[in-house]
Amino acid sequence: MSRIEEKLAELGLELPPDCPPRASFVKYRMWNGLLILSGQICEWNGEPRWFGPVSDDTDMDEMQAAARMCALNLLFCAREALGSLDRIETVLRLGGFVNAVPGYGQGPKVIDGASDLFIQLFGEAGRHARTAVCVSSLPVNAAVEVDAMMAVS
Repeated sequence: MSRIEEKLAELGLELPPDCPPRASFVKYRMWNGLLILSGQICEWNGEPRWFGPVSDDTDMDEMQAAARMCALNLLFCAREALGSLDRIETVLRLGGFVNAVPGYGQGPKVIDGASDLFIQLFGEAGRHARTAVCVSSLPVNAAVEVDAMMAVS
């Protein structure tokens, strides 16, 4: 078990058993020490768990949990690509998308659920550049989707 997976266990979290792509794309691409991860929605083993649109009436803790689940899916794909999560040197960038009603202004706070997990797991190396936007729809009406770029050894 990698050091990062041990930290996940200490947080009471685990990686999903699988993370199947939903369309014609690959889960990741490697290039010159970069791992580019395709967007992952808030699903577990292919089963969506949270749905949009998100509004001011939606529980923020639940939406941050949805973003955290996206991050767990990203980590699953990273482990598949690298063999070990310990090869991740730094998280460079996250892109976060929240399926929200027009005018919803808390998208960045939702995506903190993913960002905070990477910081907990990787410390300063988990701090990253980020985009967090609200959109009118996501695949299977999922509430949240997150993609990532990482530098790896």
